[in-house]
Amino acid sequence: MTVRDNGRPSSSEVDGIAPGEGSASKSVDRPSFDDSAVSEEIEPVHDVPGGVDTATVDDHDAAVSVTGLKKRFGDGTAAITAVNDVSFEIETGSIVGLLGPNGAGKTTLIKSILGMVLPDGGTVRIRGIDVYDRPRDAYASVDAMLEGARNDYWRLTVQENLRYFATISGVDPDSVRERHERLLTQLGLAEKADVPVRELSRGMKQKVSLASVLAGGAEVVFLDEPTLGLDIESSRTLQRELRRLVEEEDLTVVLSSHDMDVVETVCDRVLIMSDGAVIADDTVDALLSGTDLHCIEITSSDLVASVVSTLENQFETITVEPRDRGSRIEVTTDSDGLYELLAHLRANDVTLERVRTIEPDLEDVFVDLTTLERRDE
Repeated sequence: MTVRDNGRPSSSEVDGIAPGEGSASKSVDRPSFDDSAVSEEIEPVHDVPGGVDTATVDDHDAAVSVTGLKKRFGDGTAAITAVNDVSFEIETGSIVGLLGPNGAGKTTLIKSILGMVLPDGGTVRIRGIDVYDRPRDAYASVDAMLEGARNDYWRLTVQENLRYFATISGVDPDSVRERHERLLTQLGLAEKADVPVRELSRGMKQKVSLASVLAGGAEVVFLDEPTLGLDIESSRTLQRELRRLVEEEDLTVVLSSHDMDVVETVCDRVLIMSDGAVIADDTVDALLSGTDLHCIEITSSDLVASVVSTLENQFETITVEPRDRGSRIEVTTDSDGLYELLAHLRANDVTLERVRTIEPDLEDVFVDLTTLERRDE
């Protein structure tokens, strides 16, 4: 497995390249950090933690299988539960989105699956192989790009990075030359193939990292914020290439992102986390159709400051656009909230000059679910 984790360069050197100019590791051997800003030095996962079931399953099972995964940082009253009894399976040849607010446990979950954080309990299997029992076999077909900027060797050219990462993944780079050429073309890197990565823009570096992840023919890849720093056109190109690889080559992708449009467009299924637990797990269509949310846009010259102020205190999800006379508001709420909104407007003699309904998107569903979870605590 190759893991590109910026901000955490590896101690290895390649052709005289000093650490800090890129990071690449054939084994998972770096310290962990979680997304609650609570860090802890963790030894590599070589020994099975107490209580973890190491029984292997049929290799034809799910591409990724997680059962009862748990991870806490700290002790006593100061302890933080980053991953709380998480279980799910991911089918081969699918793209699954992982969403959650900051501190929800996404990064810790991903690093626990990859063996970069030692969990306190639970099992992880990749293509039916227990990662604690047979880590080399389990991670042989896995690649990952974690969030950050230094994911490649900056002194090497773009083409050299693709060949290098293919090689350390156990693939003859000449055998995947056509794949590399397609990746370079699709991601707009063909003209930069012989340019050292350090001379590229941030967006171009991100493209190189993505190409490197896909260069060796991994069957399961983890992408953390893959569209970070990309322009709209490059982001759409990436989305198309991911879908092509999934559909044509049975690639399995776990994608963590704050870009809801990307997740909604490319993912077959979405896991939403909050406070270390999975609070929703369904297809994008099911999440959108299963919500009771309504989004309504109202324009009125009677929406003066006092009325708008009351509405802002009453509704958590509201956007206000002041106008020369009155305001335009956009409110996302459930059915009861919609009746309350209309009743409040009527009580304040607000004439509805323009009303437009807007279909809720994945971002609306996400905010609704995570807000409801916090209310129930």
